[in-house]
Amino acid sequence: MQKSMSNGKLLSLLLLATVLGSSLTYGFFRLVDGGVPGTVLRVAHDSSAPAVISSYDGMSDQLPGFTFAAEKVMPSVVHIKSTSMRRTSSRNAVPDPFRDFFGEEFFSNPYQERSPQPQVGSGSGVIISADGYIVTNNHVIDGAEDIEVSLSDHRSYKARLIGTDPSTDIALIKIEGDNLTPVTLGNSDIVRVGEWVLAIGNPFNLNSTVTAGIVSAKARNINILRDQSAIESFIQTDAAVNPGNSGGALVDLQGNLIGINTAIASPTGSFSGYSFAVPVTIVRKVMEDLLEFGTVQRGFLGVIIRTVDGNLAREKGFDFVEGVYVDSLMSNGAAKDAGVKPGDVIIKVNDRIVKSSSELQAVVGTLRPGNAVNLTVVRDGKEKTLSATLRNRQGNTDVVTKEAPASLSKLGIELEELDSRTARSLKIEGGIRVNNISEGIVSDQTRMQKGFIITHVDGRTVKTIQEFEQALANKQGGVMLEGMYEDAPGRYYYGFGL
Repeated sequence: MQKSMSNGKLLSLLLLATVLGSSLTYGFFRLVDGGVPGTVLRVAHDSSAPAVISSYDGMSDQLPGFTFAAEKVMPSVVHIKSTSMRRTSSRNAVPDPFRDFFGEEFFSNPYQERSPQPQVGSGSGVIISADGYIVTNNHVIDGAEDIEVSLSDHRSYKARLIGTDPSTDIALIKIEGDNLTPVTLGNSDIVRVGEWVLAIGNPFNLNSTVTAGIVSAKARNINILRDQSAIESFIQTDAAVNPGNSGGALVDLQGNLIGINTAIASPTGSFSGYSFAVPVTIVRKVMEDLLEFGTVQRGFLGVIIRTVDGNLAREKGFDFVEGVYVDSLMSNGAAKDAGVKPGDVIIKVNDRIVKSSSELQAVVGTLRPGNAVNLTVVRDGKEKTLSATLRNRQGNTDVVTKEAPASLSKLGIELEELDSRTARSLKIEGGIRVNNISEGIVSDQTRMQKGFIITHVDGRTVKTIQEFEQALANKQGGVMLEGMYEDAPGRYYYGFGL
C-alpha cells in the first residue's frame, strides 16, 4: 500500500526488523524477517508486574536532559537476533507412496522442498521485569526457531517465546538472567503532541543507539498490520529509527517507556522523517493477558465504524467533524444490546474523548470481555449515555483460552481463517493459515512451515476451520494437505498419517 508524496516519490510503510544476508524489498507493506515454526510456551508469572508511573505530565518547567533518559533506559533495551529456516521448492518430487495412495490427479503442479536455508533477523526488545520478561514486536521473532538476546553489557542469552499478538504486533519472550534492569512503564495517554521523546534500539546492528525527536501525532492508523482484528493507534514521532529498531523503546525525558517502535514511512527503506510506535497502554494490556491467560483477551463492541471527517459531516448534515460514526451493528454485539443505533456518533468512552476510529479501537482494545463501558453518543443532535458490556469475538463474555480443539491439538497446529483481502491478493476463494506449529503429528511427519495456507484436504476445498475439522473427522490413514505460502511460488503438498 503506497501513498503519493509531493515530490512524486512513493511513500512506503515498513516494519522495522532487519534481515541479515538477504536483500530487502521496499515499495509496499512487508514483513522483513523470515518465518518458521515457533512454539508458544505458557508459563506462570512468578513476579509482580512492573510498576506503572505517570508522575511526568509533560508540563514541567524543568525538563531533564536527554542524557538522563538515555542512561536510565539503555540497560533495559536489548538486541534480538532471530534465526529461522526457509525452504524453497522445485517441481516433480512428491514421494511415490503418496502418488500411489492419492493418485496423480493430486499432483498436476507438484513441488518439492529444497534444503532449508537459515535466515537471521535482527531487532530490539525492552526488559519489562527483573525476572527476564522482554517485550518486542511480533514481526521481529515471527517464525523464529532460535532467539538470542544480547544486553547492553554484552551478556547474551537464549530466549523462549511466551506469546504473541499479531493484532498489535507485540510479542513477549523470556530469558533467564541475573541483575537485569527493567524499564519503568509510563502513561502514553497523557503524552502530548510536541513533547520530546527518545528512541533507543539497534538500527543496522548498531547496538544501543539513541535518537531524539518530538511526538508528531497520536492515534495514527497507517493500515500496516494484516491481522483481521488489527489495532492501530500509533504514536507518530520524528525521532530517527531504521531497520533494526523494531521492538525498541520510545521513552519520555524521564526515561519512562511510552511506546514500542514498530514501523517507518519511507520511500527508500531508511528513515525519512516518520516513525510509529505502539503506545505503552496497549503494550501493557497485551503483556498482562499473555502472562495470565496465554492469549489476549480482547473486548469487542460489535460495531462497524468510520471516523467523522469533513466529507462525512457534509453527507450526514453534522455541525461537527470529530467522533466515530456507527455505520452498522453486529447482531450479537455489545453495542446493539446497549441501545446503540446506526447513525449514532460515539464521542466518549468512559469519559475519555474519542475523535477517530483508531482512538476508539485503542480504548476498547485495552479492555476485556465482561468489562462495562459507558458510551456517550450524539443522536439527532443530542448527547446520550449508554452502558455496554464488552464481549469476545464469539459474542459472549467468557475468557478466551489458548486450548485448541482435540483434532488440532493432536496435529500440533494453530489455525486462523484467511481474511478476504489476503485471499483476493492470492487469487483464491479462501483458506486456513497455520499460525503456529508445536509438538505433534505435523512437526513429526512433515516439513510444513508456519504461514502455510491450507486450501484442500484430500482434494476437498476447505475455507474455514470448521470445514478443516470436518474433513478430518473420523479419518484414519493418510491425509494430504494442499496449499501455498504467501511469499513463495507454486503449490505445496504435505502428507501425514493418522
